[in-house]
Amino acid sequence: MLITLKYREEKGMKKTREDFKEEAVIFSGSSNKNLAEAISSNLKKSLGEIKLKKFSDGENEIEIHTNVRDDDVFVIQSTCHPANDNFMELFLIIDALKRSSAKKITAVIPYFGYARQDKKVKPRVPISAKLMADLLTAAGAHRVVTIDFHANQIQGFFNIPVDNLFAQPILIEYIRKNLADNLVIVSPDAGGVERARSYAKKLNAGLAIIDKRRDAPNKAKAMSIIGNVKGKRAIVVDDMTDTAGTLTEAAKVIKEKGAKEVHACCTHPVLSGPAIDRINDSPLKSVVVTDTIPLDEKINTCSKLIPLSVANLLSEAILRSFTGESVTSLFI
Repeated sequence: MLITLKYREEKGMKKTREDFKEEAVIFSGSSNKNLAEAISSNLKKSLGEIKLKKFSDGENEIEIHTNVRDDDVFVIQSTCHPANDNFMELFLIIDALKRSSAKKITAVIPYFGYARQDKKVKPRVPISAKLMADLLTAAGAHRVVTIDFHANQIQGFFNIPVDNLFAQPILIEYIRKNLADNLVIVSPDAGGVERARSYAKKLNAGLAIIDKRRDAPNKAKAMSIIGNVKGKRAIVVDDMTDTAGTLTEAAKVIKEKGAKEVHACCTHPVLSGPAIDRINDSPLKSVVVTDTIPLDEKINTCSKLIPLSVANLLSEAILRSFTGESVTSLFI
């Protein structure tokens, strides 16, 4: 197999999916082990052996126990809470792999933390998303695979290739099977109109927009709605829900305007602070999310949460990244 692969490379031939079994290694950080195990199961390849521990003062201790010399390596790590710890762990894993002579290192980051800090909104503040991009590159990453950046322009912060995948096909499939009746898709704010319009077009549904006022971070007040939701099944779509303030305020306004039911679809279930209580106390009938962030015990305290897996999507993207096949064609 090694001779065959070397011959292919010398002749400029692309690697095949069969080569993946011998020439690729998958590692998991500590943030989303269940998703990493689902991906490795799909790819019929065991996770590489890695030691992830902390010294008594909180510093990370990383040891790679699998030989990765001249291999293509994929590191799966969501940079969710605790974001700083998970980012640092990812940087150190990548550095360890680089120093272990890995040929190519791809950071598979289902949820990319700090993505909301993608511009200067006031004087003397950092552009944190740009800094995280620089640190990933400095650590030794050759490519990044992620899902639903908070802002698409974050791809331009990187000087390495970025595959920004979309959870929309997974969420739309669920809607078609379970909620596709008298639909209206609702954007929770003006910034999400393009996303909502895309959902509405693919589902042949109506479109509405919430006029939102935000007085401070994590505090939102929905004021009015543009569009008709009366008597309809409304679905609020967003890339993430954090404290669920925007989501639940939107649900209240939609219900007040006569919607028959209100549901939500969000890729990233950050669900920090009072989010679960707010969802439980809201008019929302369901909140459909993905497993880019592990739900842990939250799923047991909120029956409205419906998790869908992105394991198949990421598995296929990893294979295509390895072989050089088109990743974009996954969404066309």
